Amino acid sequence: MSIQPLATETEPVPASTPANTRTRLLTRVWHDRNGRIGLVVTGVLVLVALLGAVGAVPHDPIAQHPDDRLQGPSGTYWFGTDQFGRDIAARVAVGIWTSLRVAVLSVAIATVIGSVLGICAGFFRGWVDQAVSRFVDILFAFPAILLALAVVTALGTGWQNTAIAIAVVYTPIFARVSRGPTLSVGNAEYIKAQRVLGTPLPRIMLRHVLPNVSAPIVVQVTLALSWAILTESSLSFLGLGTQPPAASLGLMVSDARSTVANAWWTLTFPALAIVIAVIALNLLGDGLRSALDPRRESRS
Repeated sequence: MSIQPLATETEPVPASTPANTRTRLLTRVWHDRNGRIGLVVTGVLVLVALLGAVGAVPHDPIAQHPDDRLQGPSGTYWFGTDQFGRDIAARVAVGIWTSLRVAVLSVAIATVIGSVLGICAGFFRGWVDQAVSRFVDILFAFPAILLALAVVTALGTGWQNTAIAIAVVYTPIFARVSRGPTLSVGNAEYIKAQRVLGTPLPRIMLRHVLPNVSAPIVVQVTLALSWAILTESSLSFLGLGTQPPAASLGLMVSDARSTVANAWWTLTFPALAIVIAVIALNLLGDGLRSALDPRRESRS
């Protein structure tokens, strides 16, 4: 009687889906103190911005009420009114929406263009790397605000042109951030194996290079969003961003210069909104940096 070998079944290892990856990332960010604070405050700001975008605010942010001009914070006007009798709370909500809209659009453009340039430079090297590096060096030679001013002056005012100007300023940052990790990933054995197997280069870059260099890009996105809000507020403060009567945090700060001596609320609340948004996004970026740290992954 022959003895039959026992059949062994191997438990399938569950694949890591994008949904599971996002859940783990959010969990790690939540367990980090700075990340938790940044996540909560950023969520509140996004909610306020959405309320301002759909018009779910107590008063019309553009409507003028001369009889109610320069009234302090009260039950009717939570943040008071400006020199035209406009509700500052409603204008701050819409101003946050304006800043976030410009920041998200500009950073999205800069992330896509800058990451493509950086990954191509680090992957192909040679003359491609030289051309991209020289282009990045030229843009870095100009101070960020001066370059944004030059682009806005050439394109004209408006939030769309402001977003393009900010994207031009931050594109070289993403190119440099993505180029460094790509240089090391490009020498990995599995990349060489894919090339030997004849895998098309675009597929290698999308399936193997991009996922392995995405961590610093994700962190840079949150930091760039805070810088973009500051830049948009600066351009609006100078009169080159969002134009009146539309609400913008930088424009509100500029208008409050003539009334702040007698009406402190006209400057305080829009300025606080800018500060809170910048700090929250920086804390969120710090939490993401900790969550994506490979040393923390190895310890856990």
